Amino acid sequence: MRLHIKYFLIFVILLVSTIFSPLLFGQKKIPAGFCISPVERAFADSINRIRVKQGKRPLQLSISLSFVAKTHVRDLILNHPDTSFCNLLSWSNKGSWTACCYNSYVVGHEGMWEKPKELTSYPYRAYEMAAFTQDRLVPDSILQLWETSREALNMILTEGAYVKKSWLCMGVGLNGHYASVWFGQRKDLAGEPTVCRNTKKRPVSKKQAKKNIKKSRSYYLIIGNYMTMKDATEALRRFRKNGFTKAGILKSGKKIRIYLHRYNGFKAAVKGKQKLPFSYREAWILAY
Repeated sequence: MRLHIKYFLIFVILLVSTIFSPLLFGQKKIPAGFCISPVERAFADSINRIRVKQGKRPLQLSISLSFVAKTHVRDLILNHPDTSFCNLLSWSNKGSWTACCYNSYVVGHEGMWEKPKELTSYPYRAYEMAAFTQDRLVPDSILQLWETSREALNMILTEGAYVKKSWLCMGVGLNGHYASVWFGQRKDLAGEPTVCRNTKKRPVSKKQAKKNIKKSRSYYLIIGNYMTMKDATEALRRFRKNGFTKAGILKSGKKIRIYLHRYNGFKAAVKGKQKLPFSYREAWILAY
């Protein structure tokens, strides 16, 4: 009788595991052959060097979070969910995920935090930091921007608003105009991503990065993207009324953006961003 009970309990445990394991550990597998580029690997290594330089331990490079990051930058460049009041952390409704409009004024950010659970077997929430450049993205310039931005550095080092966090892993994704880094507080049991072979892309040298930076005419402190010129004009009126008398509209192709200020130098733009009120922390620097 005890033997029957023993096997019955084993059967129940196996049945429960079969039913609930997809819910606990994610329902989607990363595609076979997934890899990150050498540039993305170097980008992650640079973030770890920033952490080590500040006395923090390096983070595991996560295959799951890298898949989420690469998926997101692809969505951003193809579908542009970062329009109107939805910022760079938003997701479109044109993929196998739940659409998400992320903004500091929108209640509930679970749509972004839960993306690793939704797309991979990583069963925990994670947090994203993203960047956009109008010109061709240069990883070194993005790192320079983040390293001189107190808000970005706080997230990388888990200081300031992130002091209660403790990162153990990260994932990275880059394309021609967007950069995405995801941070997780639990180790990724799926391991690290492999680096793609036979790629013609090479990491941009610091010398070349400086040349690319010098090519940029101006640096704009962007506060939002808008679908129509009418919406942008109305928003511009509000920003100027709130004291940003030098604010303006920057139109490039289908992109309509409002900038709070235009600077001739990168360092001046960084200082300008740091002086903004906390309610304008969503602003980012655009080289154009």
